[in-house]
Amino acid sequence: MLHTLESPGPESFSPRQNAVLEEALRLLVSGGEKALTTAGVARAANCSKESLYKWFGDRDGLMEAMIAYQASKVRTGDGALANLNRSGLEKLLTEFANGLLDVLSGDVSLALNRLAIGQASRESSQLGEMLLERGRRQIGRRATALLISAKRAGLIAFDDANEAYETLYGLIVRDLHVRMMLGEDISATRKEFGRRAEKAVNAFLTLFGTGKGVAG
Repeated sequence: MLHTLESPGPESFSPRQNAVLEEALRLLVSGGEKALTTAGVARAANCSKESLYKWFGDRDGLMEAMIAYQASKVRTGDGALANLNRSGLEKLLTEFANGLLDVLSGDVSLALNRLAIGQASRESSQLGEMLLERGRRQIGRRATALLISAKRAGLIAFDDANEAYETLYGLIVRDLHVRMMLGEDISATRKEFGRRAEKAVNAFLTLFGTGKGVAG
């Protein structure tokens, strides 16, 4: 059963807790699941196991916090939704697209996803559901809120916000994540993330944009 974290972001963790989560993520990448013990994390982060239990609960709680912290790195301009205009929307969507590509292509995301796939056949494993709920869905909820704000401002139009978000996600990521999961070297592609993000946003606004705020 999943814990009941309320989609924590950087503001929900103290700087010290953020540092601990970064160390935990580093351990996961460098040593895999076996390295991710409370003793190992406490030693690497120079804190006590008691502090880990107090902050995150058990090992599953720590894993949830790690996933939520990682997902929070994808920004959706939560504080910039008032008085939204076309140029502001383009900027926020492009920043979101760049952040999403950076996070998904990182060693941490790949390690978490590969670990979840490896555990998928275990009935007791919750990592896959954690990744969905605290990772992809957390990002999706915040991005969907941005799209709804843009619709209220008359900048885009859609019938279903979730479908609009899935379209945006697909335009940004396409098959890139699958290719990376299979081990393809995308170092050359990574250099083009900025252009890829702009093209995805332009395509999305062509599909859903109302033309409001666009210079003639």
